[in-house]
Amino acid sequence: MNRRTAAFAAVLTLACAAASWAQTPYFPERHDWRTRTPAEAGFDAEALEEAVAFAVASESNAPRDLALNHELTFGSEPFGSRVGPTTVRGPLSGIVVRGGEIVREWGPVHKVDMTFSVSKTFLSTTVGLLWDEGLIASVDDRVGPYMPDDELFGSEHNDSITWDHLLRQTSDWQGTLFGKPDWADRPVGDHPFEYPDRPMHEPGAFYKYNDVRVNLLGLAALHVVRDPLPVVLRKRIMNPIGASNRWRWHGYENSWVMIDGREVQSVSGGGHWGGGMHISARDLARFGLLFLRGGKWEGEQLISEEWIAMARTPGDVNPSYGYMNWFLNGPVERSGEMVKSIPAAPDTAVTFRGAGSNIVYVDWENDLVVVVRWIQGGAVSEFIAKVLAAMN
Repeated sequence: MNRRTAAFAAVLTLACAAASWAQTPYFPERHDWRTRTPAEAGFDAEALEEAVAFAVASESNAPRDLALNHELTFGSEPFGSRVGPTTVRGPLSGIVVRGGEIVREWGPVHKVDMTFSVSKTFLSTTVGLLWDEGLIASVDDRVGPYMPDDELFGSEHNDSITWDHLLRQTSDWQGTLFGKPDWADRPVGDHPFEYPDRPMHEPGAFYKYNDVRVNLLGLAALHVVRDPLPVVLRKRIMNPIGASNRWRWHGYENSWVMIDGREVQSVSGGGHWGGGMHISARDLARFGLLFLRGGKWEGEQLISEEWIAMARTPGDVNPSYGYMNWFLNGPVERSGEMVKSIPAAPDTAVTFRGAGSNIVYVDWENDLVVVVRWIQGGAVSEFIAKVLAAMN
């Protein structure tokens, strides 16, 4: 299945899923989110409590002080120093939303915390807004011609990088951004502390999860829209969906650039060196609900169904990954077997994932959004399976 066919199929999936709720869709007000009992929402209450108890018992055992946690993980990398703000996280929390209504929530769901790589989903969504507006003509365009100079994309290797390559983390961009060389993020090679002891790949041919290149996408988008990305996101997405005014999207202490005579911070697409999206579980659930509703909120199409379909289209190099950070659940071949990230979930379900773990699960077939924060990564699949098994 080619990319265009896959995107069309994803649009059909969205349309079919929409049919189940289009008659009486519910959208929560900014300060009022309707609740239902588990029984009213089609859950076995006892089984749902067992799922919640499993999640709580599976809380990450990493330090809650995320500055300390950084030192114990990424701090050992070359150029691993923290340059963005962090938080002291709360205990495990979560929300189950069905039919747009809250069925169960636990923990400090209003606490603003780092969300790590779920920041990437906010970034790709913001790029989608620019594409919807026509500021980016095609995701297959080279990024270089959109930039004010050739500093970042002028080399022979970087010249052919497209927006699609950056969105899918297949660009293999080479360079240094905000003091962080590309090779220093999750370094590879026999001498990872020596530049540039790594294989080079043609853009589009190799997938690597790399926050330097993610931040490059953020900077490129900033140069296109010429306004701070958090402002664009707030006006176009977060305010319309009734999110709180407490979330903040941070960059780095050295990621300020001059745009039209003013200094603007280029925000990061993760928390690898601090920064990124700091947000509550409640606001994450609203964000997930927007996509469950096909990008529409109260009759207004905030982001196009076509963009969502593109974000859900498997990449050629990594078929489990759409646009950042859309993790797809369709079966893929590994070691001769067809496997799924969450075996109990529908093939069409997606997750937005960040370290911690921070998870936003979106399931069109079951009209379901689940947010869980600070759960051990190995427990995510079983937790979602328990939630699904609790549905009558």
